[in-house]
Amino acid sequence: MVFSKYENSGKTVKNLRYMKENYQLYLFILPALLLTIIFKYVPMYGTLIAFKDFNGLKGIIGSPWIGFGNFERFLSAPNFMELLLNTLKLSVYGLLIGFPVPIILALMIHRIKSAGIKKKIQLVLYAPNFISVVVIVGMIFIFLSPIGPINHLINLFGGNNISFMTEPGYFRSIYIISGIWQGAGWSSIIYLAALSNVGQELLDAAVIDGANIFQQIRHVDLPAIKPIMVITFILAAGSIMGIGFEKAFLMQTSMNITSSEILPTYVYKIGIQMGDYGYSAAVGLFNSVINVVLLLTVNGIVKRLNEGEGI
Repeated sequence: MVFSKYENSGKTVKNLRYMKENYQLYLFILPALLLTIIFKYVPMYGTLIAFKDFNGLKGIIGSPWIGFGNFERFLSAPNFMELLLNTLKLSVYGLLIGFPVPIILALMIHRIKSAGIKKKIQLVLYAPNFISVVVIVGMIFIFLSPIGPINHLINLFGGNNISFMTEPGYFRSIYIISGIWQGAGWSSIIYLAALSNVGQELLDAAVIDGANIFQQIRHVDLPAIKPIMVITFILAAGSIMGIGFEKAFLMQTSMNITSSEILPTYVYKIGIQMGDYGYSAAVGLFNSVINVVLLLTVNGIVKRLNEGEGI
């Protein structure tokens, strides 16, 4: 016990000496640390209103405690399961369908030999990422309107007009596909960076051994980007409930609301439009807790599958 105490004391002194000798490194970290504390940790104080019958005149401290009353109200709400399932379906489908696309794009772009053609393709694929969500949704409404170009094509092949933006069944597909189109090219950058570190001698050895292009990808390229894939998947799964509010809200109509009403849009309507801040804070906190649980679960699964190589 005494030995352990002195050992810990020695480690503390050693760490303090290291910090003193390398104080410049900690000065670089300081601005980011301060911003994180100010904008991430200090606002956590506001989550107290989730456990209170919040009154703006009384403030957070003066408002009466109601414990888990707001959470019980949400869990017993008639639309609770609809909101939860809509959010999970949109997020899970988006993750499962959208996650492989940047990887496939990166593998395809990496195989292009001409540097000029590769740059042009990358420019085309990266460009949608810089279009604002409002413009993207505007484009969706124009292209998918009853008199838009998509319906014109359907008519040319003998089909009838489809009201895409008012049918609940089309909402998720439109949301996910448009999201992949906008972000897949940009998301492929990190995989292209990892693939650039693959040694040409490995590819040459695979060719000499008679490996075709698919075997080269499987045995050379994919192992090179596997750690990045694991980390990206864990981070994506951890934010599975943190689906973007703006796009879903902008795409929402009175006709497709049974599919488009998700937790973030519900929090906005209850909190901002109706002024029920305590209840909306409880819904938002519930959403965050689900995110944390999913992150820890996925991380544990990945660790087991990759023999302890997870985060």
